[in-house]
Formats: sequence, structure tokens, C-alpha cells
Amino acid sequence: MQNINQTKKDMDCNQSDNRRDFIKKTLAGSAVITFGGVLPGFSPKSYGKILGANEKVRVGVMGVNSRGLALSSNYALQPNCEVISISDVDTRAADKAIETVNDITKSKPANVPDFRKALENKDLDALVVAAPDHWHAPAAILASKAGKHVYLEKPCSHNPHEGELLVSVAKKYKNVIQMGNQRRSWPNVAAGIKEVHNGAIGRPYFVKGWYTNNRASIGIGKETAAPSWLNYDLWQGPAPRKAYKDNVIHYNWHWFWHWGTGEALNNGTHMLDLMRWGLQVDYPTRVTSSGGRYRYKDDWEAPDTQVINLEFANNTAMSWEGRSCNGRTNEGSSVGVIFYGENGSLQIWEGNAYTIYGLDNKVIKEVKNDFVIDPRNKMNPSQGLDALHIQNFFDAIKKGAPLASEIVGGHQSTLLAQLGNIAIRSGETLNIDSTNGHIKGNKAAEKLWKREYEKGWEPTI
Repeated sequence: MQNINQTKKDMDCNQSDNRRDFIKKTLAGSAVITFGGVLPGFSPKSYGKILGANEKVRVGVMGVNSRGLALSSNYALQPNCEVISISDVDTRAADKAIETVNDITKSKPANVPDFRKALENKDLDALVVAAPDHWHAPAAILASKAGKHVYLEKPCSHNPHEGELLVSVAKKYKNVIQMGNQRRSWPNVAAGIKEVHNGAIGRPYFVKGWYTNNRASIGIGKETAAPSWLNYDLWQGPAPRKAYKDNVIHYNWHWFWHWGTGEALNNGTHMLDLMRWGLQVDYPTRVTSSGGRYRYKDDWEAPDTQVINLEFANNTAMSWEGRSCNGRTNEGSSVGVIFYGENGSLQIWEGNAYTIYGLDNKVIKEVKNDFVIDPRNKMNPSQGLDALHIQNFFDAIKKGAPLASEIVGGHQSTLLAQLGNIAIRSGETLNIDSTNGHIKGNKAAEKLWKREYEKGWEPTI
């Protein structure tokens, strides 16, 4: 397969004055504090052009039960956007999202339960994918083939093979695919990463990240008929068919390998992405992982406690810790990363903030968060900041501006977590080809590189 590093080189609604003022202040104000272009394509002038534009990006949203409902609202709030369709297999979720968008814009989006029908609309510019993980890459691929741009919630794929398909699809169809690792567009986070790159702590050689929560047991589910409000066949989509169980939908699918990817990709992707960004690495050379389902005895399959360790060819390493069922914070933060360097350390907090420490642990510099963040809110932790990521997506569509999170980098960061899951599921230490991220000489682990699909639903480019 072609080296993705080379591919990376080749891929170079407003009804209220108050709402308009909010967005304008959020966007322009944040652009001012990006230290003169930390985020490519961002400046007060460029935002002024966006906010004054008459032409809107017309989007459809797929999957609107939780995170998708928040995204529907956020897209509806953007003055240069029109949400024209809502697609969900849950009729209740679709109705709620349609009413929410209508409350914001005074314009009802069409109810198109099957997103594939929404893709047939020639007026649709982009699809926002917020369905379960097993649908992420297949939906993005179908949208790309239909000539649409894609805003793809993390993780970008359910398995590494799908991530590589996405990279190939973007290269073939030349559409914009932005992964929803929104911290790439948070101004103070980007400024903190720039500090690392500029030598504020000397050469960084190790970084750790973490996520903590107090998730309850999901119990033991029982097989039963799917509820009348759910199109369960379409919900399963590309995944091989399984009987409906009453403790999977909604949200708990995250903890089943058949549909989900565990906490490592649910929340770990965000931190692993920052860690990879700061260390300026692509693929690891060695991956190990330990942990398990320790807290409860129930149907939850993925680890509730997990540590992923990754080593890189430039003599650096990273470690991510996930604790789904014990919310004790690390370093005073429920989620975050710390870069360790020759001359000090830099911590990026759960919000839009960072602190630099000397080797004596004294604070050298502190840049505080100026937005309200709730990292444990699974629906809408950071609406104002996430608007910056959405506007970057629009900039790429309308102006050809560089994406904060293009799909090659999105795949590379997602792959770090996927390799961690493959390591723990196979019980193996993984030796990795640092040129393309592939597992070397381990047939047992390589079996988890891709998945089986329901016949007729296989994603193709």
C-alpha cells in the first residue's frame, strides 16, 4: 500500500443579532489570541469575510441522538451555514434535532431517516457524521463518493483498514474530510503545542495523557424485539447482524467491539492526537497495552482501565491512561496531557489552557482557559470552542484553507489508539513499521487490522 506519509504531502444560519454577536465574538476573539497564525487560515480578517458572506454551506447531519444533537445545534448557530437535513434511525432523536434546529434558525430541516437518501440531494454540500463508530468510515466514504465534503466525528474509523480507505478516498475524490478532534482548533491548546515545538521545555522526549470518569455498570442485557422507534437494521448497517439487546442502544455500544472501540478511541483519541502533534511523530515503532474490565461484571467488553504505551523512532515515547470507572483526577485535571522535556514540562489542561513548569516544578508560564469546558459532558463539552473547528471546515470548503485536522493526520492519531486496542486484545507486543503504521510479523494481531462486514455493506472506494 502507498506510504501515507507521501499521501499526506499530496493532499495539500442567522436569525438573531444576539446569536450573531456571540459567534462573531467567539470566532474573532479567539483568532486574536492565536499568536499570529498558530492555526493556519485563522485571522480576524478571514473571519470577517466568513461572517459577511452570503453563501452558506448546506449540511446534513447523520446521527443526532447525543453528540450529533449538539453538533446539529452548533452548525445551526453558524451564520454561514444551513442545516438542510437530519438523518437518524431513531425517530425520537430525529424529531428532537429537527425542532432544535428550527428553534435556532426558524427553518425546519428535512427529515431523511436514511442518510443515503440525503446524499442524493444536489443542494447538500457536506455531511456531518456523528453516528456510532462502526458507521464512521463507511458513511464518510459514501458521502465522498456522492461528491460531498465530510465532518467526521472521532474516531475516524472503527479499525485501521477503514482509516486507510478514508485516506485513499480523500485522495481520489479530492473532497474535504475533517475529523472532529476539535482541540486542534482550540487557540490556547494550539499555542501550547507551538511552545513545545519552539523549545519552551527543551527537546520533548516523553508525554503522558489520560481520561477519567465514573461510568456506571451497563448490566446484563437481554435479547428482545427492537423498539418501534428504531430502525435496527439500518443502525447495524455495515456490521454483521446481531440480535437486539436492551443495554446497547444508545451509547453503550461504545463498549462492545462489534460496534464500538472502547474508551481508548472514544476519548483517548483526543489526547493521543495532541501527544502525537506535540512530539511531531507519525507512526510508532513499538506498542504495548495492559488493562481490563475490572470494576463491574457485566456485558461491557472493552477495558474500563487501560494503559497504552507507544515508542517512536526519534527516541521519544508516550503513554495514555484511561479510567472509565474511577474519576480521580491526574495532575488536577480529569483529562489532559503533559509533555516532559530536557528543560521542563508543559501541561495542557482539560480546557483551553496550558502551564509550563521548570525542572524545579515552579510555574514559568500559565495561560488560562477563557471558555467553559465540561470534558465529561458526553454531548456538548465545549460548544463555543468547537465552532472554531467548524469554521475551519468551512474555510477549507470555501477557500481551500488548510484543515486543522485533515484525514491523514486524523487516521494517524486514530491508529495510535487502535494499535493499543489490538495489543491488549491480542495479548501481544506489537512491532510496527514506522513508515506506514503496519504491524510486523504478528499474524494474530494482524487479524484485528480489519473487520468482517454484513454482506453487501462492505465499504469500497
